[in-house]
Amino acid sequence: MADISIIGAGSWGTALAVLLHKNGHKITVWSIVESEIEMLQKEREHKDKLPGVKLPEDMIFTTDLEAAVTGRDVVVLAVPSPYTRNTSRSMKPFVRKGQIIVDVAKGIEEKTLMTLSQIIEEEIPQAEVAVLSGPSHAEEVGRGIPTTIVVAAKKKTTAEYLQNIFMNEVFRVYITPDVLGVELGAALKNVVALAAGIADGLGYGDNTKAALITRGIAEIARLGLAMGGRIETFSGLTGIGDLIVTCASMHSRNRRAGILIGKGYTMEQAMDEVKMVVEGVYSAKAAMGLAEKYHVQLPIIEQVNAVLFDGMPVDEAVKNLMLRDKKIENPLIPWEE
Repeated sequence: MADISIIGAGSWGTALAVLLHKNGHKITVWSIVESEIEMLQKEREHKDKLPGVKLPEDMIFTTDLEAAVTGRDVVVLAVPSPYTRNTSRSMKPFVRKGQIIVDVAKGIEEKTLMTLSQIIEEEIPQAEVAVLSGPSHAEEVGRGIPTTIVVAAKKKTTAEYLQNIFMNEVFRVYITPDVLGVELGAALKNVVALAAGIADGLGYGDNTKAALITRGIAEIARLGLAMGGRIETFSGLTGIGDLIVTCASMHSRNRRAGILIGKGYTMEQAMDEVKMVVEGVYSAKAAMGLAEKYHVQLPIIEQVNAVLFDGMPVDEAVKNLMLRDKKIENPLIPWEE
């Protein structure tokens, strides 16, 4: 049995708390929001973000960050990506050398273009940082629906340790050393999912969705390879797998926000309606910053940025994508002479 704290009591943090408790671990859940902790203690259910999933009586809930972090075997960092840096900075004094921190959020910091694990390593250099990612909606994991996911870590021993902690008969865990590739796939698929949602909001069909998923993963892989990720990662669970589920499911807050934008909502109105952090909005500008830095074309992500931040009408963005210069789908395949 491991002593584990979940830092962040949103839908994903709560679902993972339930999963890890079922695996026999001692679980503490932290939130900075006192009313949220009081609700969890009293109701034993996150009625706002994970309704219907009951929380065990021996699960501990607290607003005391020092108590939540100090001495734990594993700390799962589950705050939304915009809060990763500040939360990590607050945790630093309580983290011992070699303590394992598993980031489960998805995003890229706009100002620095850093992945979330890079932020954690910068703020808490004494920690051993890993990443958990893949096609895994909290609403389904909380209900015990079969799910496959990936743990990425620099050390194989760390990855194997976490694989054993998280894995059970409904939650299959693979491991990989490609931390960068996993994090890029996780962050950028949210931006493509906004595009998929916009297409749905416009009333487009399956042809459009398939095109966005296929060309979207091509963009993600193109940037990922330029940055040092592995092509195998982008064809796996944290690449095409996570992209499919995020573009296709109504559990996806990014797709839901995109649908609203396609129907005429502004970005701000869509985010207010979804009532949860829409990670793709925060990663969109960072993706374009990375594209410029590594000299990579990201046409879908570029048009999403234009719609979100430049006021471009969605139908014009579609036209821009469809009427781009003619291309060969895969220039690495040779022609007959």
